[in-house]
Amino acid sequence: MSRKRYVIARCAGIGFAGLVAPPLQAEEVALEEISVTSDRPARRAGEGAATGPNPPGSVGVLPVVSDRFSTVTVVSGAELARSQPTSLGEALFDKPGLSATTFAPGSASRPIIRGLDNHRVRILENGTGVQDMSDLGEDHAVPINPLINDRIEVIRGPAGLRYGSQAVGGVVSVENNRIPTSLPPGGVAGRVTTGYSAVDNGRNVAATVDAGSDNVAVHADAFRSAADDYNTPLGIQRNSFNESQGGAFGASYLFDRGFVGLSFSHFASVYGIPGLGSAAQRTRLDPVQDKLQARGEVRPLDGPFAAIRFWAGGSNYRHNEFGTDANGVEGIEAVFKNRAAEGRIEFDHVPVETALGTLSGQLGFQADRRKLRISGAEGGLLRPTDTRVQAAYLFEELALGGGLRFQAAGRIEGNRVAGTQALFPADFLPDGPGDEPVESRRIRRFAPKSASFGALQDLPYGFVGSLTGSYVERAPTSPELFSRGPHEASATFEIGDPNLRPERARTVEVAIRRADGPFRLDATGYVTRYTGFVYKRLTGFTCGDTFGSCGIGGGDLRQVAYSQAGATFAGAEIASQIDLVPVGDGFAGISAQYDFVRAQFDDGRFVPRIPPHRVGGGVFLRADGWFAQISLLHAFAQTQTGALETPTPGYNDLKAEIAYSRPLDPAVHGLSEVTLGLRGTNLLDDVIRNAASFRKDEVVLPGRNLRLFLTARF
Repeated sequence: MSRKRYVIARCAGIGFAGLVAPPLQAEEVALEEISVTSDRPARRAGEGAATGPNPPGSVGVLPVVSDRFSTVTVVSGAELARSQPTSLGEALFDKPGLSATTFAPGSASRPIIRGLDNHRVRILENGTGVQDMSDLGEDHAVPINPLINDRIEVIRGPAGLRYGSQAVGGVVSVENNRIPTSLPPGGVAGRVTTGYSAVDNGRNVAATVDAGSDNVAVHADAFRSAADDYNTPLGIQRNSFNESQGGAFGASYLFDRGFVGLSFSHFASVYGIPGLGSAAQRTRLDPVQDKLQARGEVRPLDGPFAAIRFWAGGSNYRHNEFGTDANGVEGIEAVFKNRAAEGRIEFDHVPVETALGTLSGQLGFQADRRKLRISGAEGGLLRPTDTRVQAAYLFEELALGGGLRFQAAGRIEGNRVAGTQALFPADFLPDGPGDEPVESRRIRRFAPKSASFGALQDLPYGFVGSLTGSYVERAPTSPELFSRGPHEASATFEIGDPNLRPERARTVEVAIRRADGPFRLDATGYVTRYTGFVYKRLTGFTCGDTFGSCGIGGGDLRQVAYSQAGATFAGAEIASQIDLVPVGDGFAGISAQYDFVRAQFDDGRFVPRIPPHRVGGGVFLRADGWFAQISLLHAFAQTQTGALETPTPGYNDLKAEIAYSRPLDPAVHGLSEVTLGLRGTNLLDDVIRNAASFRKDEVVLPGRNLRLFLTARF
């Protein structure tokens, strides 16, 4: 299928012109496959396999998405099956421009994009928010097991405007078939993936099954992962165990020009929080989430719209935080609850032929609501909050011919954040041991506005160049506004600012990419200027469980205050691969990568917890069902530290892998393909500390590891 590139309108007049001008015939519209930037329609068996950055048979090929205005990093299902990460952060940690919080490696490790995390990185599953509490604290896990997913896409740039100002840093989109959009060839298809890792006695197994007949398609999946405390070059990292299990069932009704589907999923986990104090208190969390999602699409035969799509989702999430007191008695220190619902509908107008070129685009509306509640001994961290968001957005693209395309985008939101504000002294120190902040109910309202413009040009020799500029306003979130107490699991005493202003980001990004042929390249450079950048500032004081204990030396919780300042982020991310020598039906070649982020406040101070410069490369072989590679990633020492932050030494991560895939005759073996392999990470057994982690001085990442993996498809 040909790709339709979605873009954002510079003004509403362009979209209105697209709706009233003479339309092309609807039959000429071709919609592309599922991705965060656009979604494919339902497809019946026999209409052709999916195409895109990871077509079948592309194991080991660098996936480069060259026809989007945004920078897109793709992690395929085949790579997930080989690396077998148990968290999203682990799946993305070593990709150019990406890192992770690694607060609890293997469990609570949220993705970081270009040095930005938490409230600036939106995580989606099949088009709607993950609806968890991982953005509230680094110790909170994302309730997604990567092994059951078809792929992960990370998007930076204008495409994030579809999902709200909280995606100013980027979007991590997890794609799976929990709501089926097609019938599997032969009526039934599935896969089983399993593996074992030596460094933590880790055991993984995941299975998916898709089936369908006539107009009904169904999906089921299940997973289970478990690991003991992992080993490091310095010894066992105590209290780093993790365990998770869950699954989903979904069904769709497919008709000639669309589909509608529904899915239910369950996730449950328990994991420890490593670190000196947390390990001593045996701190652990047990998140549980139940989620209901719906999705549909219709492609009218006539009229102004080529496609109408909707997404909806709602969930209940909760986790307990367990620990032991001074007497060694274990109990629940806090109960975190999140109830959320989200809905989105989009209208693709029929492409319009204008005097300049073909105009295409979409109009969308979004609404979501989130209610947070914390109870128990730590209930003082955040009183109950209620956040509501309504938004409208418009994307437009103008194809002028000669490989030149322009895009424009616009979005406006209405944000209402209700909670309980706490008024702290300016120096964040109490007048005495019993002093507590004055509290009152408060509602903040914001109207963030965002816009972008971009150009995409086909260049000689298969290269594509792009230039984009964007302006994004982000409304402060309820934790940034209303936090007011202890968070034992993260060992912090957090203080919000109820008077925070909207954060404003202006970004210019230039990129050059090449997706096809023996040489593949994905290179991007960017500069973002923030006004009112919100960040967690260490005050230098420690606290106990109450504000009255702050600054008197009786507590071990680091006091953190949400603050604002002007800041500039600049960086680059480069990934490349070249096929050098033909071998059998494939090639041997080399790969290379480099990335850096430099983040500095206007007064010259450095933004804290920024990933270091990294450079890497390796050699690979893919031929006759075999895939082998060896690579080295070097992270430089991070000496550009924020206030009260210590430097982080560099490290070398040597990796090696060998795998063999054999196609089989399903009629004889009952399987269509089997892949068996061995993967080694940190083979030099280097001490790896993550500069972006709050606990880098206490928590070392896993040491030398060998992982055996097996995937069977039918």
